[in-house]
Amino acid sequence: MIPLRKNIARMAGYVPGYQPEDPAAYIKLNTNENPYPPSPKVLEAIMAEVGEGLRRYPDAASRAPREEAARLYGFRPDWIVMANGSDEVLNNLIRAFADEGDEIGYVYPSYSYYATLAEIQGARVRTFGLTADWKIADFPAHYEGRLLFLTNPNAPLGFTFPLEYIEELAGRVAGMLVVDEAYADFADDTALDLVRRHENVVVTRTLSKSYALAGMRLGLAIARPEVIAALDKIRDHYNLDRLAQAAATAALRDQDYFRDAVRKIRETRDWFSAELRKLNYAVIPSSGNYVFTTPPDRDGARVYQGLFARNILVRHFSDPNLSHGLRISIGTREEMEKTVAALSEIG
Repeated sequence: MIPLRKNIARMAGYVPGYQPEDPAAYIKLNTNENPYPPSPKVLEAIMAEVGEGLRRYPDAASRAPREEAARLYGFRPDWIVMANGSDEVLNNLIRAFADEGDEIGYVYPSYSYYATLAEIQGARVRTFGLTADWKIADFPAHYEGRLLFLTNPNAPLGFTFPLEYIEELAGRVAGMLVVDEAYADFADDTALDLVRRHENVVVTRTLSKSYALAGMRLGLAIARPEVIAALDKIRDHYNLDRLAQAAATAALRDQDYFRDAVRKIRETRDWFSAELRKLNYAVIPSSGNYVFTTPPDRDGARVYQGLFARNILVRHFSDPNLSHGLRISIGTREEMEKTVAALSEIG
């Protein structure tokens, strides 16, 4: 008998969004990828690293992207840690702060991978629902869990928690409040300033969405230096390879390209939301690069299958609290026009 840890043997594991063998055959709107390519300067930086340098280990401290992120966000480099995707940071936060049997909390619905990471560690999970006005339902006056994960903007729903509400939560959480800002570049606000005001606030970011680098697996966290030092202790010592470091540095530096891509996605998101409403679909106002929308008959599975038959991939959740709707990533204007036309045909 293979001696697996009991919690590993019984856990189901996280299931990511469907990745077709031939993505070019589909309009792919199911995994919140950026419809535009990375900055040309990213490609130049990657090509400059290809060759002799690849036989050498990368900079273990990821100093170049760390310093670029520090400059961009207005922090010292010792307030920032680079990661192999923001998932690595989320994992290491649980490893750093939660012992086996300790509790971590998160809002439901949001990123279900928090639960998977907690199970790996052997931590207990507590979920909190949402009220009709997008607050956390039945949240205690003083939460004693080791970490509370707050996805902001919320995924899959797209709404944002007001900053004053997040700051209130920081005062009610005994452990660490982790504000997962995977989609914040598409929103109007960020909780970065709360990191300066509250020692228990951590903000995590990814370059997968707004910087079009999902294939490079790049993320970071911003927190007090003592928290960053702890995360530095437990990360893989060469967690970012040479190509990833070059890509991250170039992407963060080219803010003109970044802002233009974000602008186009936001404009298309707002146009698409208006078109959905014309079809009598309910749409939650979104601050991400996606929308959560519900057809008039509340049969998300039917519409999903209709789109799939037309080679348009969107995300449908089997969860009974989400199955009435669909999460649709924002592609190019042309892709979204085709999606609107398909939805009109499906009815």
